[in-house]
Amino acid sequence: MNKNIILLKALLLSTSRMNTLKHCDDKKKRRKAVGAAIGTAFLYAFIMFYCIIMCIGYGHYGLIEQAPVMCALLISVLGFVFTIFKTNGYLFNFKEYDMLMSLPFKSSTVAACKFLYMYIKSLPWYLSISAAMLAGYGFYAHPSAAVYPIWIVLSFFLPLIPMLIASFLGFIIARISAGFRKTNIVQTVLTVIFVLACLSLRFVIEDIFTDNKVEQTLGSISSATGSAANYYLPVSWFSDSVTRLSATDMLFLIGVSVSLFAAVFLIVGKTYTKINSALKSHAASKKYRMDSQKTRSAVQTIAFKELKRMTGSTNYMVNVAMGELLAVIVGVLTLVLGLDKIISFILHGAPISADMLQPAIPFIVYFFIGMMASTACSPSLEGKNYWIIKSLPLEMKTVYQGKMLFNMYLTVPFMVIATLMMCISAKTPALDTALYLLLGITLCAFSTTRGCVCGIKHLKLEWENEIEVIKQSAAVTIYMLPNMFVTMALTVLVVFLGTKLDHKLISCAFIAVTGIWAFIDYKRAIKYGSEQDN
Repeated sequence: MNKNIILLKALLLSTSRMNTLKHCDDKKKRRKAVGAAIGTAFLYAFIMFYCIIMCIGYGHYGLIEQAPVMCALLISVLGFVFTIFKTNGYLFNFKEYDMLMSLPFKSSTVAACKFLYMYIKSLPWYLSISAAMLAGYGFYAHPSAAVYPIWIVLSFFLPLIPMLIASFLGFIIARISAGFRKTNIVQTVLTVIFVLACLSLRFVIEDIFTDNKVEQTLGSISSATGSAANYYLPVSWFSDSVTRLSATDMLFLIGVSVSLFAAVFLIVGKTYTKINSALKSHAASKKYRMDSQKTRSAVQTIAFKELKRMTGSTNYMVNVAMGELLAVIVGVLTLVLGLDKIISFILHGAPISADMLQPAIPFIVYFFIGMMASTACSPSLEGKNYWIIKSLPLEMKTVYQGKMLFNMYLTVPFMVIATLMMCISAKTPALDTALYLLLGITLCAFSTTRGCVCGIKHLKLEWENEIEVIKQSAAVTIYMLPNMFVTMALTVLVVFLGTKLDHKLISCAFIAVTGIWAFIDYKRAIKYGSEQDN
């Protein structure tokens, strides 16, 4: 068997839920695998439903011919964005690096197989989009029978090019950062800069939507996707392949994908070992000297240890701390530009003023800060170190208290700064500002304790890549998705209530509710920790 296939098969089997169900006798692990599969299936169904609704809109307004372009564009954008966040964990600085490099495989083979592993694990997301768009396109456009197999086959190649481009950019970031002593910090900074640059493109795209009429908006989207196909050729190749049955475009899409794959990993393979060695090593200062040691409590020590873990991991820092950075950026923008102008720009002249939006300020800031709590993934990040912690003279509840303290250290300062800037911009009265700050702190406490409960209940200590814990674990998903939708709903609710009730009354009510809920979750987290000690 080909070496690539052997290695890829081993990587897939080691993390397969099916493998757990077939060979694991632990009922708890089997239930977790089944629960994770059901949750993932629900997300696939939600994505497919969204895509079908999009096709219905296109079909109703006679724009269904743009469905293949939109399908290719969606998959390409998602493939690029998902990969740029995962590259560091999958291709570089991964846990099983030493074991894989000791096997009789070339560096380029290991890198290529790790990419294919990432591609296969992400493929169901892209195929669910493609299948839903194909169903909608088939219902309205009535294409020939040949379109269906062509669409399906080319869907496997669509995400390859954007994923390869994102991986190569990740390789360049890793290559640059490997030349510095503080490799992880430099790599984190470069990744954050690149992500912020990508996010800023949203405001360029925003110019397309100039009114609230559905038909004109869809026409604007159709025009924009058509323009995108002219600049990003794989979208045009896919569209022409399924609408015109162009064999040339099919060959171009497949041939360029395969050729780019070979070229990228030929280049990556030459310095792959050097980059990973640099990322895994830690330089020591020549001017190091022994100073007096600080005495901390056990809880503070664990919080400090969590800080060192985060600053030592690009994946951890980018995924956990990005929201805090965005919150401050939004706060600065509101302070410089004015909250009224930003509301007018985002809502396109909707009749909502800064005064109406004042009670929602803590929830707007929390939308950025609370979307990812470090406590949702930090219990599982202990991995094999969990057994070392169990052997120490520490109670697990103390460990979790330290992890919760770190998340409060991380979120509260950013919450206070961003809330203050938005309140100053909105000219909020002093008493209201104080209540919003208190509400923001209780929201941080709720996020911390809620994340810890999810992290402990869905503990995952057996993992080969920290991305599996930070981005793809059940704990993170169960914490993040309900939190995101509830926060958006509460923002709308608070704005509505602000037109009927006194803002101070609303803030006090939510302070009480979130404070009580945070306290309940804190007691649950401590209870789970005590149970682990027994």
